[in-house]
Amino acid sequence: MTTTPVPSTGTATRPGHPLARLTAAEITEVRGLVADLLTGSTAFVYVGLEEPLKDDVLTWEPGVELDRRVRVLLLDRATGDARDLSVSLTQRSVVRDVVVDAAAEGQVPILEAEFEAIEPILAEDERWVAAMRKRGLDVADVRAVPLSAGMYGFSDEVGRRMIRVLGFHQRDEQDLPWAHPVDGVVAYVDLIAGTATAVHDVLDLPVPGEPGQWDAEPHAQPPRTDLRPIEITQPEGPSFTVDDDEVRWADWRFRIGFDAREGLSLHQLAFDGRSVVHRASIAEMVVPYADPSPVRFWQNYFDTGEYLFGRFTNSLELGCDCLGEIHYFDAVLADESGSPRTIGNAICMHEEDFGVLWKHTDLFTGMAETRRQRRLVISFFTTVGNYDYGFYWYLYLDGRIELECKATGVLFSSAYRDGHPYATEVAPGLGAPFHQHLFCARLDMAVDGRHNEVHEVDAVREPVSDANPYGNAFGRRATVLTREAEAQRTADASVGRTWHVVNPSVTNRLGQPVGYALYPQQQPTLLADESSSIHKRATFAAKHLWVTAYDDAERYPAGELVNQHPGAGGLPSWTAADRPLTGPDGAGADLVLWHVFGLTHFPRPEDWPVMPVDRTGFSLVPVGFFERNPSLGVPRSTSSHCG
Repeated sequence: MTTTPVPSTGTATRPGHPLARLTAAEITEVRGLVADLLTGSTAFVYVGLEEPLKDDVLTWEPGVELDRRVRVLLLDRATGDARDLSVSLTQRSVVRDVVVDAAAEGQVPILEAEFEAIEPILAEDERWVAAMRKRGLDVADVRAVPLSAGMYGFSDEVGRRMIRVLGFHQRDEQDLPWAHPVDGVVAYVDLIAGTATAVHDVLDLPVPGEPGQWDAEPHAQPPRTDLRPIEITQPEGPSFTVDDDEVRWADWRFRIGFDAREGLSLHQLAFDGRSVVHRASIAEMVVPYADPSPVRFWQNYFDTGEYLFGRFTNSLELGCDCLGEIHYFDAVLADESGSPRTIGNAICMHEEDFGVLWKHTDLFTGMAETRRQRRLVISFFTTVGNYDYGFYWYLYLDGRIELECKATGVLFSSAYRDGHPYATEVAPGLGAPFHQHLFCARLDMAVDGRHNEVHEVDAVREPVSDANPYGNAFGRRATVLTREAEAQRTADASVGRTWHVVNPSVTNRLGQPVGYALYPQQQPTLLADESSSIHKRATFAAKHLWVTAYDDAERYPAGELVNQHPGAGGLPSWTAADRPLTGPDGAGADLVLWHVFGLTHFPRPEDWPVMPVDRTGFSLVPVGFFERNPSLGVPRSTSSHCG
C-alpha cells in the first residue's frame, strides 16, 4: 500500500493525524466512491481505516497529509459474491478491487441482516417445523440462534455461505430463551439460497422448563437494603486531557482508536516521551466448545474475525458501567447499507484509586511515608449473542500497563444428560457445555524505539555444589528468541516464565538494556486435539506467545477472512518463513508480540441465570526501563485523615 504524501482533492474535511478514526463524513464519502460497484442486494460487511505504514506514521509531521485509505468488504446477498476494496479518500478512487475466492480464502464476516433472516427461513422448512412439533412446540415460539459454521470438509458446503442453527423455546416476551434449549436438533442453512441444506434431528431430549430470567421464581430475590451508596468525586476535575483522541495523563501519552473488527485499540503509548508500545489491540478471539455430540461438535466462534464484535459495542451509562469523573468517546461505524452510525458513549475513560502505590515505615529514621496508586482506565463492553465482554486497559503511575477482560452474560445452554462428561448441570435438566474464551492481543512493541529483542526468562533451581553448599541459591536464565520458529512459546508457572522485550541499543545508568516484561496468567491454551478443525483454524491459540518480524500486512492471527476458512491462516502461515528476530550487530529488530490468554470455563451453578464477571488478562511491567522508582514524585494524599 502506498502512503506517500499526495495533494488532497477530497470533499470531506480530513482529520489532522494519520491514525485519526474515520468520521461520519468520510464513511458517507466512501459509500459514494464505491456506488458504481453496488447492486440492490449489496451489503457493506466492513468499513475500516487502512492505517498508513508505520514508517510513514512515525515520520509524519503536522500539515503533511498521507494517502488516507479505507478498507471495504462488500457482499452481494443475492449471489454470494464478495469483494475486498481499498478506497483512497485522498485520490477519491477505488485503488484495489479483489474478488474473494470463498472456497480458498474463506467467507467475509457474517452480517446482522443474515442473522435476522434465519427464523423466517426455518419457519418454512417442514423438517424444522416437524422437529419442533415433535417436542410439542410451535415454531413461532422458538428462537433460532444462528452460529458460525466453521469448516468441516463437508463437500456440499464448499464455497457456500453457511450458518448452523440451534433452537431455544421462548414462552413469552419476558421469558429467557437460554433457559429452554431445544436440544438434539440442528439446522444447516445456506444464506445465499435462503434454504436449509439439512435438518438433523438426532437426540430426543426434554426441553428444560424452569424459568431463567433473574427476577422470576425461583431466582427472584428482594433488593438488598443494607448497601449504602458509593460516590466518587473529583472536585477539581480529572487529571487527564483529551485533544482529538490524543490523551495525556501523568507521564503517559497515547491515541485512542476504534474499529468494527477489533473494537478499542491504543496507539503510540509513551511514558515521559519514551515509546513503549506502538499499537495494542485484541486482534482475535475464539470460543471453542467441548461437547462432541452430533448436534454440537462444530460449536466454536471467532467473535472478532467472524462476527466483528466491535459492531455490538454497548452505549455505557454513568453509575452503571462507569463510576467517577468520566470522559466518553463515541464510536462511528458503518452500517450494512454503508451509512455512518454512531454508538454513543462507546468508550469510557476515567481515573480510579488503586490502593497503596508504595509505603515504608523505617526502623532507624522513624520515617513513615505512604503514596497512593491510581490508574487510568480505558474500556468498552460488547455483547456477542449470549455473552458480554468488557475490555479494560489500565495505565499506572509506575509505568505498568495491564489489560483485563471481563466475561459475563448468560451461559450458552444445552439439555443436560446424566453422566454427560462435557457439561455441568446448572439448573434442573439444564446443562452448560465446557468451553474456552481465548483472546489474542497484538502488541506492536516499541520499547524506547523500534529495535527490540525478546528474552524468555525462567527461574532456575541451583543444585547443591561448592558454590551453593547449603542449597539455598536460585537464579534465572534468559534465552534470546532469535527466529520465529523458536519464538512460539508456552507459559510455565513452575519456573515463573516471563518474556522481556528489551532494547539492546539503549541502557540505563547501570548498563542494563531497557525493557518491559510480559507477565502471562499461565492459563491453558487451546485444548482441542491437534487434528481437529478448530485447531487448524485457530492454531494461534495453541501457544501463549508468538513473536514475529513486523510486517504491515500482518494484522489478524487467524488470517484476514476467518469465516469458513479451511485453516492454517495467519500466524502459522507467516512464521513458516522463520524470519530472524534480531538485527545486525545485536541492534534488535522491529517485532510484534502475539499473546494468547483466556478462560477455560467449567460452568458452575453459581454462573446461572446470569454469570458474575470472570476475569483474565496480562501485564506489561517495566524492567530496567527506569533507573529507579518512577513514581517517587507522586505527592502525599491530601485527605484530612492522612497525617
